[in-house]
Order: sequence, then C-alpha cells, then structure tokens
Amino acid sequence: MPSPDPIATRAAELRRLLEEHAHNYYVLDAPTIPDAEYDKLFHELQQIEERHPELRTPDSPTQRVIGAVMEGLVAVRHTVPMLSIKTETDTTPAGATKFDTSVRNALKLTDTDPPVRYCAELKFDGLAINLRYEAGALVQAATRGDGETGEDVTHTIRMVGAIPKRLKKSSAAVIEVRGEVFMRRDDFEALNERQRESGGKTFVNPRNAAAGVVRQLDANIARQRPLSFFAYGLGDVQGWEVPGSHSATLDALGRMGVPVNADREVVDGADGLAAFHARIAAQRDALPFDIDGVVYKVDDRALQQQLGFKTREPRWAVAHKYPAQEQVTTLRDIEIQVGRTGKLTPVAKLEPVFVGGTTVSNATLHNVFELRRKGVRIGDKVIVRRAGDVIPEVVGRVPGIRAAYVPNFRMPRECPVCGSAVVREQGGVNHRCSGGLFCAAQRKQALLHFAGRRAMDVEGLGDKLVDQLVDGGLIRTLPELYTLGIAKLAALDRMAEKSAANLVQALEKSKQTTLGRFLYALGIRQVGESTAKDLARHFGQLDAVMDATVEQLLEVPDVGPIVAQSIRTFFDQPHNREVVEHLRAAGITWAETEGVERAASKPLAGKTFVLTGTLPTLSRDEAKDLLEAAGAKVAGSVSKKTSFVVAGEEAGSKLEKAQQLGVAVIDESAMLAMLEAPPAA
Repeated sequence: MPSPDPIATRAAELRRLLEEHAHNYYVLDAPTIPDAEYDKLFHELQQIEERHPELRTPDSPTQRVIGAVMEGLVAVRHTVPMLSIKTETDTTPAGATKFDTSVRNALKLTDTDPPVRYCAELKFDGLAINLRYEAGALVQAATRGDGETGEDVTHTIRMVGAIPKRLKKSSAAVIEVRGEVFMRRDDFEALNERQRESGGKTFVNPRNAAAGVVRQLDANIARQRPLSFFAYGLGDVQGWEVPGSHSATLDALGRMGVPVNADREVVDGADGLAAFHARIAAQRDALPFDIDGVVYKVDDRALQQQLGFKTREPRWAVAHKYPAQEQVTTLRDIEIQVGRTGKLTPVAKLEPVFVGGTTVSNATLHNVFELRRKGVRIGDKVIVRRAGDVIPEVVGRVPGIRAAYVPNFRMPRECPVCGSAVVREQGGVNHRCSGGLFCAAQRKQALLHFAGRRAMDVEGLGDKLVDQLVDGGLIRTLPELYTLGIAKLAALDRMAEKSAANLVQALEKSKQTTLGRFLYALGIRQVGESTAKDLARHFGQLDAVMDATVEQLLEVPDVGPIVAQSIRTFFDQPHNREVVEHLRAAGITWAETEGVERAASKPLAGKTFVLTGTLPTLSRDEAKDLLEAAGAKVAGSVSKKTSFVVAGEEAGSKLEKAQQLGVAVIDESAMLAMLEAPPAA
C-alpha cells in the first residue's frame, strides 16, 4: 500500500480545522482561536491549492463563504449572494501596491494610463447584515450565513436604534442595504463588567458580543445591549437608479438616513491607498470601535463589473489588514495586583507576544471566578486581546491536553503587599485587601488617581515618583502631597531642583479646581467622573454631598441604590472626613453653588452639547468645563436629545450624525456667545 501523500493529508486536515473553527465562530459565537490564527490556516490551504490544483475540492473553505443557520432561526435565501472579499495580510504599504497592481493588470492598463480611483473605507469587526427595505420600510434583516442563505434576525435588528426603520426620501420598490452591526468598545467593556459582576457569561470580543445579541431568539436582549451599525454596500435593488460610483452610493445612503462611517476617502492609485492605510493605522487606537483593517474598492461601478469575480471573491475589492488584536501565547504565571480600592486582580504573566501594535507580557484575568470559567491554568496556551486603550486581557484558553496536572489558581488569604486579611465582597465576585491606606499599594493607586488629569490634574506626578514617595515613607495620606517642598523633592532620585519646583508649582495650581473634579479625585467606589459632576451639579456644595442621606442621593440623575450607598459609606468613615478637611485646610478650593435650584437660572440649563473636532482656542476639557459651569450637560454621542453639536477642525462621525438627525451645529465662537447670554425667561 502506498504511503499517504503528506501534502494531501495536510490539505484535508486544514479543511477540517477551518470547518471546525468556522462553526465555533459563526454558529456558536464562541471562537476557540484568534482571527489571526484562522487567517494563517486559511492562507496555508490557499497556497497548497494554488500549487496543487488537483487537491482543491468544491466544498473547500477557499471556494465558499463558511456559515450556517443557527437552530431556532428561520433561513433566508439572499436574492443577491453576500460574498466575502479577499484579505491582504501584508500589513505594510506593499499590500496596497499588490492590490493596485492586480487591478491594473486585470484591466490591462499600462504605465501611461491614469491611476485607478478607489473608495477606501474601514473594515469593521462586527456581524454582516442585509437590511431589506420595500417602499422605504424595513421588512427583513438577515445575517450573511454561507453567503447564499442567512438567518432572519428582523426581530432583534428592529431593536437597534442606529438602524432606520424607514428610509428618508426613498420610494424604491426594493433597496437592500448591506453593512456591519457592531458594538462600541465602551459598551462592550460595560457589558462584560456587568456580566462579571452578575456571574454571567462574558464575551471574547465586541464582534462576538454583537453577534450573540443579534442572533438571540429573545429580542428584548437586543433592547438591553447597545449595538451600532454602518452601511458599506448594496444587495438587491429594484426601482432605484444606483449611482455610478461606490462612493456616491454611500453618500446617497447617508442622505436616506442610513448610518455611513465618515472615515472613508476617495483616493488615486497605490500611493493613495497606502496613505489611507497609514492614516487610519495612526488613528486606530482612538476609534470608539474595533477595526481589523481597511477595505479598498474600485470606485467606478462599470469597472467593478468589468473586473468581475474570482470564485467567492470580487476582483475589485480587498481587505488590507492591520496587526492582529488577538494572538496566542503561553501563560507563564499568575500574580496578584492590588488596586486603589483594595481590589485584588489576578494578572497573567505571559510569554511576550506582539498584539494590537505592541508587545504584551502582562494581561488582566479580572477575578478568580472569571479565571475559573475560562479554565485557564499556568502553562496553558491562551488567547490574548488588546484593543485601543483597553487593558490587555486573557480571553480564553486554546483547547488542548495539558502535559501534566496543574492545580486551579486560588486567591491569597493575605494581601501580598501589606499582609492584611483579604475578604470577598458579600454576594460579589471580587476580593479586597482590608488594609485601606495602611496598604502601600492602595496609597500609591489612590495618589495616582487623585493627581490624574481628569481629577486634580497634578502634572509631573507619575508612577515612579509616587513609588519613591510611598516607599520612602514621605507620604501616607493624600493631604501630605501639599506639604512637599522643593528641597525634599529634589533629594529624590532623578529629581533635579527644577523638576521639584515644577511639581510644587503644579500642586499649587491644582488647589483651584471644581467640586466635580474634587469628588472624583477622592476615589469613592462606584463614583466615576460623570457621577461626580452630577453630584456637584445637584448639591452645589461639598457639605451637602457629605451629609446627604441615601434617599437624597437617589434624587441625583443616574445615581442608583448601589452608588448612593457607596457614597454614604465613604463619608460615614471618620478617616475619610478627616482627609477631606485636611485637603481643605491645605488650600484646595472651588466655586460652590446652591445646587439644582440655582442651576435652572444658568444660561444653558437644560441644554445638551456634544463636542467634536479640534476647537480654535479651547481644549475639549476646557470647553466641557465652561459648558457644565453654565448649566449644560456635555454628552459623548449625538442623539435626538442633543441640543447643539460644537464642531471644530477635522470633525468626524459626530458631525455627520448631527446632520442626519437635524441637530444644530455651531462653532466655538457661537458657543462662547451662548455662554455670555442671559438665561431664557
């Protein structure tokens, strides 16, 4: 019997693995490997089939879109197939040049012909959806599925506020809008934090969180979990003359009220594509949602038709990837980190891995219950995720047999920093050190939080300096910061007299603040920046906050029972009140008001503003402080409740959203004029 062909064996194994991982990803919404690992397997199979065409099978993953209809959902046959596009994994400018060259060759263009014009867009990391509108009304929403058949998810998609239920100015018999449903990073982090607190299932990444919501049988779950949407193309169209270019088509959809991302650009040739790829790469971490690359499409629809398709992919489009935000590495050890509130967090010590554009060697495991749920143990191969400014985290274990028995990780009974007893929150999942400010770790984190830019804004007080101040016994409480002199600071390592003088000056400057910043700086559990400002706006005076009952605290917008009790507990502690009085005695002051009664008399009371772009003379924080001092609320996103959008240079999607919703858009000078105007009678 002849020995099996190793190449044929490998091709068969790759097909099996890709089918298995695709089932986990598309059907179960529970991926077992990162996208980057899947892409490696896919491209390995592609290369084998290109070198050995006889090994290519009709059902190979390279010849079709992988997906299936989940049990319980109704199958939908796509009138126009939802095909995927080719992925270019070369993350350098050469990837753009490679695509442009293939297009020019297919069009038989020479060096003397003008450059090809492209529409360059973001590649959203979400769930592809087909929205079918008939006579302007949304009648059906379906997932991509296998490209030919998807799932009817109309019941959940109707709960997505970003998706219009009726198109503006459209009487076309049929328009199918194709795009991506996704979850913003802040919404994803908040969802997972709620899931962790309640002991529920956490999600690997925003893409799977979004997919998990859309494919629920219960539409109410979609109502409770915020989703977003951007359109990127069309399916079936009847009774509407589609514009002659892809970019004009997106513009037309935007005028119909369909969300279309503003970070798109019409460019010429390979140089234009490469420049777009570089520009978006520089902005990637600042985006409020995940992308894993950009997409290039030949802009002229006539040229698209001329180029046509190859198997399952259009020749006129490509996805140009960025470095993966998820990678596989080895978990070397688990250590405990103590935070400013005493929370003990298991931290993974990793074999260094390049992920999300940087080398990661530490990642959070959140809490011991989350660690157990993921089944992670020392020595395992694990998936690490890093996206934007989010702290890297271990999101799961790569399935496999352990070489030897490894016991489950257990939380320590004593704080690893100060030796105080570790206690578990009653009814909660977190463990905390009971040492308070006696614990050096909590002192350090409390000082860093207190000095942060959005708190007291003490420039120059960083981690290394705080380590020296606490480890050297120079500071034990927050008020002692203001007793530091130039001579004492200049004696520290790497602190010259000028640096010491600058820090003393920064400390002096920080004494003039706002009540909201001061409350936030105190580090009260459950009280973030927004809640601190709401407390300041409602009560107007610190003593009123400190003496408020739980019932009075519940009158503050967005303050619930847990937050109210946390505030009350904080100010019931004599040592916390002592810290506040010592800080006041050190000279920290702010303008106090009469609270909600007086707020109604302010010029912008009851108005909601959104800031976008770069303003001529004010920073975003300065403008926000001015507006809030005038009684306005400053929101992070545009909605129908927004009163004004203040737009500066390079305003992005918020400006476009304002225009779609008909929200008034003003510039900085108009905003300043409103601040000076008397309140409406």
